[in-house]
Amino acid sequence: MLARLAIRNIVLIDRLDLEFGDGLSVLTGETGAGKSIVLDAVSLALGGRGDGGLVREGEAQGQVTAVFDLALDHPARALLKAQDIPDDGDLFLRRVQARDGRTRAFVNDQPVSVQALRSLGATLVEIHGQHDDRALVDPAAHRTLLDAYGGLGGDAAAVSSAWERRRAAARALRDHEARVEAARKEADYLRHASEELSTLAVEHGEEEALAAARQAMMRAEKAAEDLNEAYEAVAGNASPATGIANAIRRLERRAAASPELVEPAIRALDAALVSLDEGASHLKAALDAAAFDPRELERIEERLFALRAASRKYGVPADQLAALARKYAMDLAEIDAGEVKLGVLAQEAAEAAQTYDVAALRLSAARRAVAATLDASVMAELPDLKLERARFMTEIETDAGAAGPDGVDRVEFWVQTNPGTRAGPLAKIASGGELSRFMLALKVALADRGSAPTLVFDEIDTGVGGAVADAIGARLARLAGRVQVLSVTHAPQVAARAARHFLISKAQAAGETRVATRVESLGSGERREEIARMLAGASVTEEARAAAARLLEGAA
Repeated sequence: MLARLAIRNIVLIDRLDLEFGDGLSVLTGETGAGKSIVLDAVSLALGGRGDGGLVREGEAQGQVTAVFDLALDHPARALLKAQDIPDDGDLFLRRVQARDGRTRAFVNDQPVSVQALRSLGATLVEIHGQHDDRALVDPAAHRTLLDAYGGLGGDAAAVSSAWERRRAAARALRDHEARVEAARKEADYLRHASEELSTLAVEHGEEEALAAARQAMMRAEKAAEDLNEAYEAVAGNASPATGIANAIRRLERRAAASPELVEPAIRALDAALVSLDEGASHLKAALDAAAFDPRELERIEERLFALRAASRKYGVPADQLAALARKYAMDLAEIDAGEVKLGVLAQEAAEAAQTYDVAALRLSAARRAVAATLDASVMAELPDLKLERARFMTEIETDAGAAGPDGVDRVEFWVQTNPGTRAGPLAKIASGGELSRFMLALKVALADRGSAPTLVFDEIDTGVGGAVADAIGARLARLAGRVQVLSVTHAPQVAARAARHFLISKAQAAGETRVATRVESLGSGERREEIARMLAGASVTEEARAAAARLLEGAA
């Protein structure tokens, strides 16, 4: 509940500190005393629209601080946790309004955005008046109120979860269908490429090894020509070995006659013959080492051509052809597996949709049953509020094509203000005064369900009096048994029902030329005098005081 309100330099208020409690509190006073200013300040603290015109004349800025005493499980505490705002007891909302129009917002002395302050304020206070019945205008709020009234929060949460599962399953199916369709379009290419690369069976490093072998063979081929020529010169038909051997034999026949002349020559020629023989042996060994099969060279060159052609065709180095072949094989396997998975995902999507449909239709049926009860409850309040000829109805339009996280229903509160007139949406059909009374009847029916812990009513008794005003007061008091209620009122019958009564007035402070709004908490005698004023006007009579006393006694 709203425990304290501190206002500084807002319009006519220079300094104001109010303390509230449980039950019904009323604010009364002459027209223009500043009752609406207090509500504007509350709205500002809750994240309402700021305006430099709210700052008191002569001041640079104004500010409002609202302090709330909340249950440990109140939704506002979850919002604090989500934004890492300290939460160790009472909740402090503070809004600073500068004259240039800029504002700053604080929650528990931590700076926050105005949007965050507004979201938090929406869970704390509802402000209702003839021209501020937002919950009655927004059909989305109607559905929430109906669910809260019927205790359908768990069913609604189940539908929301089922919707998310349905959406996720449908998205997974669509994504996989797109992948499978794209894969199908290139399946023929993949099969051809996979078969071609598998047949080619490229090994890692094969191109480099083949190229090295080819270079070695080509070098050996050129060397073999020179070796053959040298071998032919040393050991072939043109070899000098035969001539040298013949010369040695002729010289040996002369050796006995002239040894000193012949033997040195014989030894030299004999050494030359040995050297020629040794050279021939080396050349023969070199020829054997350089020998190669031309068919092997042809095979290597054909293989190299095939590898390099495939490399150009598939746009990857030859060493990556084997990896590409494996990838294509995996893609083909995925296509085949994808067809199977497609069926599984389609089944899952169908099951998720069926689960959602069942939950949504169950919730829809429950809403219709609850709507009948809510309509009867609201209708029971209308006669005493001088709406005895009116009808309240909860219109539920069910459309499976408009399915969403909240189900398949569009819920809207309708009224018929008089027999024979056209029924329609509450906000469009009811006049300002009627709208306020319908809203009050609805709030009484809802009690503490689907409501903020603090309700503020701004002159909802305008234009009514007597029994109707008394009925409004009785219903505000009933509401105050469940939630905190603050009401700005001109009706003495409403004021008499209050647990706390605040009188708002204007006065000129000592030493000041400016007028300031003052708020006084009234005791029992002061309350009787204020209610008598509300009854009699400017001149309070004893009859008015007696009537005020009777009102207070009747409300006790």
